[in-house]
Amino acid sequence: MRKILVIALMILMPAFVFSQDKPTDRHVFTKVYEVKATPVKNQAQTGTCWSFATTSFIESELLRMGKGEFNLSEMYFARNAYMSKAERFIRFQGKNNFGPGGQAHDVFDVIRAHGIMPEEAYSGLTEGVTAHNHAELEAGLDGLVNAFAKNPGKKLSQRWRGAVEGTLDAFLGKVPEKFSYDGKEYTAKSFAQELGINPDDYVEFTSFAHHPFYSKFELEVPDNWAHECYYNLPIDDIMKIMENALKNGYSVDWDGDVSERGFGRDNVAVVPENAKDLDPSKPEKEKTITDALRLEAFNDFETTDDHLMHITGLFTDQAGTKFWLTKNSWGPVGKYGGYWYMSDPYTRYKMIAILVHKNAVPADLREKLGIK
Repeated sequence: MRKILVIALMILMPAFVFSQDKPTDRHVFTKVYEVKATPVKNQAQTGTCWSFATTSFIESELLRMGKGEFNLSEMYFARNAYMSKAERFIRFQGKNNFGPGGQAHDVFDVIRAHGIMPEEAYSGLTEGVTAHNHAELEAGLDGLVNAFAKNPGKKLSQRWRGAVEGTLDAFLGKVPEKFSYDGKEYTAKSFAQELGINPDDYVEFTSFAHHPFYSKFELEVPDNWAHECYYNLPIDDIMKIMENALKNGYSVDWDGDVSERGFGRDNVAVVPENAKDLDPSKPEKEKTITDALRLEAFNDFETTDDHLMHITGLFTDQAGTKFWLTKNSWGPVGKYGGYWYMSDPYTRYKMIAILVHKNAVPADLREKLGIK
């Protein structure tokens, strides 16, 4: 997740690698489907894109469900996930991943165990702090969990939980037991019940040919620290799910790689067939993406789980190429106010996983996979 912070800064720098080109309307986009979304937020100097993307996804779900517009707390999910990560790391004696990164299911695991809070009840910003910066928090937590987990020959101190919670309190603030929202008092669990988000309604999919398709496996990426399993489908089926979702008013939580050179130009992401032959006056010719090509990039660590974003629309450009309108969490920057248009080839090639509502999955696939 750390490299996305560097990429985000590059997007904002005037000397970005593509800046020597004159601005052009290389792509002219026409809407096919688009769902409602809340304003773009900024994860700032944190590795919590998984929480920002999935929180945005849930906010769109609430709009779809007719619940209205909500501004939910990303840091409430991040804080609770940190506690779960710390316990796993310590109980596995330091042999489990620990860090700021995560996956979409982490948010739903927090909802299931602890509930949801609005941003106004828990911002994760202590007094005088206006932007998220978790550098000191991460260093402090890393030192703590390693000290407790890697202490051979001695019993585990049961003070670990208080130490971790105290560090989280210092940097993110204490979590209120109760809070008022819209004139009513809630706990995090009662607020989640009021919103009506059922974690069991959401499913995750991946697409890697080193495991059998139409089965489940534990996705082998570091940020899957909870060791959860995903449905494994051919990439064509993944794209069918995404398009079916948007066609029917659902959005998509997308996990993938944004480290490619083609990610960033004018807030457009493409995977050109030949990067040296780009014509700034017209859309580029892109690679044909296959399951084999995806697996090769995954095996070579060219495709890694470095960023989650929220897909809210499907568009086409003047050449007929599909582009997925993607809400990022780097603030309202760039040509499209914090959104990127990811081409269909890029989205196919660099996808690690997606999360959708189960009703967004086409009926034939749901039946084949046994999704009730």
